[in-house]
Amino acid sequence: MVHENLKKIRIAKGVTQTHLAKVLKVTTMTYSRLENGETKIDVERLKILSRALDINVGIFFDNKLTDSVIYNMSEGKEVV
Repeated sequence: MVHENLKKIRIAKGVTQTHLAKVLKVTTMTYSRLENGETKIDVERLKILSRALDINVGIFFDNKLTDSVIYNMSEGKEVV
């Protein structure tokens, strides 16, 4: 779920995997593995990603992340 939400949010925000890989100081391949669920994402990385994406870290754990919430993210509206 976390990795799926990460991908949805990244796309909604218009951010590339390459950019987030640089933020995390990892290769693009390593980032891709995080996003595809092949590697677990630790709490510290989630905090860094939430700051980079300008969202609350709890959104990654939202099992009801809806299209409307994602749309609001893409529009730059505050999502709590």
